[in-house]
Amino acid sequence: MRVQNSAIASAPIAVDTPPSPRRSGDRAGTALAATGVVAFSLTFPSTVWGLDSFGPWSLVSLRSVLAALVAGGFLLAFRVPPPERRHWGSLLVVAGGVVVGFPLLTTLALRSSSTSHAAVVVGLLPLTTAVFAALRTGRRPSRAFWLAALAGAAVVVAFTVSQSGGALRTADLYLFAALLVCAAGYTEGGRLAAELPGWQVVGWALVLCLPLAVAGSAVALAYEPVRLTAQGVAGLAWVSCGSAFFGLYVWYRGMAAIGIPRASQLQLAQPLLTLLWSVALLGEDLAPAAPVAAVAVLVCIAATQRART
Repeated sequence: MRVQNSAIASAPIAVDTPPSPRRSGDRAGTALAATGVVAFSLTFPSTVWGLDSFGPWSLVSLRSVLAALVAGGFLLAFRVPPPERRHWGSLLVVAGGVVVGFPLLTTLALRSSSTSHAAVVVGLLPLTTAVFAALRTGRRPSRAFWLAALAGAAVVVAFTVSQSGGALRTADLYLFAALLVCAAGYTEGGRLAAELPGWQVVGWALVLCLPLAVAGSAVALAYEPVRLTAQGVAGLAWVSCGSAFFGLYVWYRGMAAIGIPRASQLQLAQPLLTLLWSVALLGEDLAPAAPVAAVAVLVCIAATQRART
């Protein structure tokens, strides 16, 4: 009986074993980052809708104004104190890259580029962000991580080249520039979200741009015609509140929980989601190669998430 009791006492009971806090945190962080990706995937179709009513400069300026007012309202309601002086440099990088640079450059590109083409080009953002993060933080992901990330980027590049005929256009140059500034903003925002709540990082970056956005709106609206439509207003509403505030809020929280490189690889799914939205919301034709690219990219995402960083 002693032997039996000892064996029973030493046997692990899986039902009563609580989940690892680290594993639970990883799952929550992954869910938050994935929610941000879904929100971002609607940005390009919403931008196209917004361009139905506003010019590119007006749309970007008004987007920043509305998002800053929402963010400022939350900061005031929760009586959030201003960030410390050492945080303002990082907030400037976030504001310049994510609040101003990326929206402006992609909006200019979407005047002549289809949503599906722009979405695939911006699919290089995860790899660009991982490179910026490695340089900025000094941390080096594993070799398996880099191989999977490069494979995903190769799929995106191959898809882009096959759709554009191998020729770069002005819109592509805007998109590649948007990749650089956005990756810098994501990296700096992800680092700062480890010290400040993610929504505060987004909020203060938006508020920081408010004076410039108000001035830009006044000038742009004076020179660009406005033709209000239901789609145009809906597009402006989503890029302001859905993408610029909510999406960035959950995205930065997710990056703080699971790390910048791993979170950035979830964005490999963003162009494929945007392709689906472009068909459903804009009526664009889906390229035959898209399903193949989708499967390949999802395999790469799974590989990067399993690789130790």
